[in-house]
Amino acid sequence: MRKNWWKILAAVFVSASVIGGFMGPVPTLPILNETIRNVYFHVPMWFTMLTLYTISVVYSIKYLNTGNKNYDLIAVETVNTGIIFCFLGLLTGMQWANITWGEPWPNDPQLNGSAIATLMYLAYLVLRNALEEEQKRARISAVYNIFAFPIMFVLLYILPKTTDSLHPGSGGNSTFADIDMDNFMRPVFYTAVTGWILTGIWISTLRYRIRLLENKANKID
Repeated sequence: MRKNWWKILAAVFVSASVIGGFMGPVPTLPILNETIRNVYFHVPMWFTMLTLYTISVVYSIKYLNTGNKNYDLIAVETVNTGIIFCFLGLLTGMQWANITWGEPWPNDPQLNGSAIATLMYLAYLVLRNALEEEQKRARISAVYNIFAFPIMFVLLYILPKTTDSLHPGSGGNSTFADIDMDNFMRPVFYTAVTGWILTGIWISTLRYRIRLLENKANKID
C-alpha cells in the first residue's frame, strides 16, 4: 500500500475531476459557454506531456553520464507515453477550436508549433527504430532528445507569446486564470492536472517494466 498510494491518488483525482468537470458549475461566458469545461481535459493533457518529456530528457542526460541502459529505457518509454497525451491534447484542442474559433485548426502559431513539436518527437521514435546497434541507438537518441526538448519549449510557449495567437496567455491575450476560472473551477482544474500527471507517470512505469521483461525474455532465448 505504501508503494501504491500515488496510484490510488491518481485514480481518485482523475475520477473526481471528470465528475466535477462534467457536473460542476461553470461561469457563463461569451463564446466559450459550456466549452470552458474542456479546460479540465485539454490543458492537463499538455501538462502531463511536458512532465513526461522533462523526465525523459533528464534520464537521457543521466544515460549519457552513466551508460546505464535502464536510464535509456525510461527515457524512451516516457516519450512513448508522452506522445499519447500529446495526441489527446491535440484532439481535445481541435474540438475546442472548432467550437470557439470556427475551425479545428486555424492558422495559429501555438497550434503550428505543437504540430512541429509532435513531429520532432515522432522523429525521435523513428530514429531509434532505424538504428540497430543498441549502444549507438541509445547515445544518438539521447543526444537528439536533449536538443529536441528546448526547441519544443520554444515552439509551444516562447514563440506564441511573441506573436499574435488565439490562445489565452499568448499574443497579449489574458489567461484563463485571469478572466474565466472561478473558485469552483480552480480546485477541479488542479486536481485534474495532478491526477493526469500521476496517471501518465503510472503508464510510463508500466511500459518500462514491460520493456524490462521483454529484454530479459530475449536474453533467455
